[in-house]
Amino acid sequence: MPVFRLPQEHFFPPPSLSESNGLLAIGGDLHPQRLILAYMSGVFPWYSEGQPILWFSPDPRYVLDPKRFHVGRSLKKKLKKNEFRVTLDSAFEDVIDNCAKKKRPMQYGTWITADMRQAYLTLHEMGYAHSVEVWREGMLVGGLYGVNVGNLFSGESMFAHQSDASKIGFVWLMSQMMSWGIELCDCQVYTDHLKRFGAENIPRDQYLRGIVELVRRDRPPGKWVFDEGFHPLSRLRL
Repeated sequence: MPVFRLPQEHFFPPPSLSESNGLLAIGGDLHPQRLILAYMSGVFPWYSEGQPILWFSPDPRYVLDPKRFHVGRSLKKKLKKNEFRVTLDSAFEDVIDNCAKKKRPMQYGTWITADMRQAYLTLHEMGYAHSVEVWREGMLVGGLYGVNVGNLFSGESMFAHQSDASKIGFVWLMSQMMSWGIELCDCQVYTDHLKRFGAENIPRDQYLRGIVELVRRDRPPGKWVFDEGFHPLSRLRL
């Protein structure tokens, strides 16, 4: 399959035309309207400093259906201890910076370039990109961020400075999203970390069919906060 060069107008070719590694297109920009269109189309940017902007739509797609969300016994015990304080959209910039600094196996440098960072900060200001912060004794020890369009949440990156910190944040987020009726978490590509929660690979065409209606659901952008009195223990019925 050819790799498409994007025009100036905000447009994406059909993701079914992606290469075997998921690469669909090159170029364009990180304008908020293009990014939102990308998530609505099943596409996301993923490139390193010094490269042109690369747009991917992998097959299979790694997703987590909230109805299949699973929390292991040891993590449930940790939730009950309430060792961490968890917030939403309280320190987005700090979360994305920590994600960019995190060293990952087989990855040299970071894909969160300066331009990417600024683009997602803009999406956050617009109410589309959201962060989860995990605190202990006043210190930010873990977190994650992603993009929400309609009833689809697309996870981008996470970090942890203490054991299980990012997992605790993820459980809080997934539990709250279930209460809000958000129907799918796009994890993009496989990780063992997310498999334990119930994430699974599905064919790309199944993913693309499924998000057509999800991204059109009426969910206005804006700052996220946990529901008053919310705790995942009540949602998960531990």
